[in-house]
Amino acid sequence: MNVYLDHNATTHARACAREAALKAIDLSGNASSVHDAGRRAKAVLDRARAQVANLADVGSREVVFTSGGTEANNLALKAFGAMPLLVSAIEHPSVLNVRKDATIIPVGPDGCLNLDALEQLLTGNEVPMLVSVMAANNETGVIQPIEDVVSLARKHGAMVHSDAVQAAGKIGSAWQQADLVTLSGHKLGGIQGAGALIVRKHISLKAVMGGGGQELGMRPGTEALPAIAAFGAAANEAVNDDLAGVASWRDALEHEMLAAAPDAVVLGRESERLANTLCIAHPRIDAETMVMSFDLAGVAVSAGSACSSGKMAASHVAVAMGHDGLARNAVRLSLGWSTTQEDCLRAAAVWKDIVTGFEERHRAA
Repeated sequence: MNVYLDHNATTHARACAREAALKAIDLSGNASSVHDAGRRAKAVLDRARAQVANLADVGSREVVFTSGGTEANNLALKAFGAMPLLVSAIEHPSVLNVRKDATIIPVGPDGCLNLDALEQLLTGNEVPMLVSVMAANNETGVIQPIEDVVSLARKHGAMVHSDAVQAAGKIGSAWQQADLVTLSGHKLGGIQGAGALIVRKHISLKAVMGGGGQELGMRPGTEALPAIAAFGAAANEAVNDDLAGVASWRDALEHEMLAAAPDAVVLGRESERLANTLCIAHPRIDAETMVMSFDLAGVAVSAGSACSSGKMAASHVAVAMGHDGLARNAVRLSLGWSTTQEDCLRAAAVWKDIVTGFEERHRAA
């Protein structure tokens, strides 16, 4: 029995996304061409742009398609040259590793941004600044106070970028207020290869790559039509997901895991979290052992973000929250649109087996 609980890394492609991608593959035209084939491709592109715009509650001309979330983050943070940049300590590597001159905004033990620290960093600056704070953390699921971030930034004349890759389709409103927003198709049930940067109409953004005039000149290059079509279809369907059901299964899974290992720690448990995300650390079992043990039992989980889990590096998110001693012990179980209650029951049973086996070996030693 194979169970997939790593949806924050990438989720299963929805049937509507597969269908949209296949139809786009059959089109022979380039959306920039003026002939009939090009116009048909352009119609598919426009439809997807409108669907993504609807998800983000913005105008279609504010959607700039990219190859994914990483490119969108890079575009957002590099487009303003040497403008002073503030980023939260728990950002995805595609934000943290873009500008080495960025100033880090700390978070508290609950995983939420320290708003007092942000205001101190913004106060007294004579030049405009860019603040980048993710809408919800990919490892812990902790939802960030984006509304307050935007308010503080406006007060001090700063712009706000929010990586909403994990939040889109799960929560709305707050991240939609940012000046720049990053989205990714395959996190919603699309296919890999398409993302978007929402650029609000009051923002003047310059391309960081040279090329043609695609995407209003902000992201040159022929658009990946199949991936973009799938992105739009997934965005259109994601708004109807049963998140209440997902949250109840996640909570039940968390309860069972803590019952089997009472000294385990759920990172961000005291904060508002995404309904689908559970980050838990067993103080005596390292994440690599845990991930491998789950995998051998047919359950896919991860350690940290997908970009670092292959290396089993210490979680920078756990460290930022003050959990240095658990940074190599935290595993993430993330549910998705295709997850079932049986998947969660199976994962809980495997966790219990892993913990019981560890304790028995420890006693024997």
